[in-house]
Amino acid sequence: MPQRNWPEVAVVGAGAVGCYYGAMLARAGFAVTLIGRARHVEAIRRDGLRFLSGDLDERIAIGATTDIAAVAKAGLVLFCVKSSDTDSAAAAMAQHLKPDAIVLNMQNGVDNAERIRAHTRNTVMPMLVYTAASMPEPGTVKHTGGGSLVIGRGGEDIAAVFEAAKVPVKIADDIDSELWIKLVMNCAYNAVCALTGTPYGRMVASPEVRTTMVQAADEVMALAKAKGIRLPDDLPDATIKLAQVMPTTMSSTAQDIAKGRPTEIDHLNGYVVREGARLGVATPVNATLNALTKLLEQSKLARS
Repeated sequence: MPQRNWPEVAVVGAGAVGCYYGAMLARAGFAVTLIGRARHVEAIRRDGLRFLSGDLDERIAIGATTDIAAVAKAGLVLFCVKSSDTDSAAAAMAQHLKPDAIVLNMQNGVDNAERIRAHTRNTVMPMLVYTAASMPEPGTVKHTGGGSLVIGRGGEDIAAVFEAAKVPVKIADDIDSELWIKLVMNCAYNAVCALTGTPYGRMVASPEVRTTMVQAADEVMALAKAKGIRLPDDLPDATIKLAQVMPTTMSSTAQDIAKGRPTEIDHLNGYVVREGARLGVATPVNATLNALTKLLEQSKLARS
């Protein structure tokens, strides 16, 4: 049984991504505890986690708590909080981790693993997420596309855990390159989706929007080059093709805006703008997307 390898799995930040992968592991027989907001925890404790994916609609019995100390028994920790909460969550988690627990950084952005490592001596491994999921109501996770993961060399045993739960995992030779590939895609999609309230398929169907997305991607690629990160030459085209796999997806930034919550834009387009300024790489499209998204975020937060 998989439990012999990982006696328990804890999910720190049980939002859409954390609940999706936690649910997949729980369905495969792993002992999983979701650590999240009170209203979600209460609903999950009462009714189980409602899991929606395609025609599937089921209730999953799964542990749920608001207490970060629940990581204490976990051999594998899925770290899924928003990038703005990385330092506070990592610091709170660190004092409870078993010495041999492995932390999987499953967040957006390229610098979160290092930020987590600043708070713990535990092994921290970046793991890239390519899935579309949302939480339409407390205690419910809805999967709408994708579901694969990417981890670097040395993560083969962890890949086997997820593959036992029918989650595809790619082993990457250069995980830094993979992180930047994901950043390119996030910078092309997240802000535009949030600003327009439009799903990915409709976004790329507009020539003007598609051009803006490619320009944003080109700027991130130029920054990566300046930092010595090698990316595929055809990445802008591959970025646009992502919409074919997830045509109805709304970005995490758009979901945050819709719910009146702070976004991760400072760690996506905002990160590109700051690093571009530091290294002398022009990033006008990302700067515009970042500024407009922050203005919209401030407006939504003020209303809520």
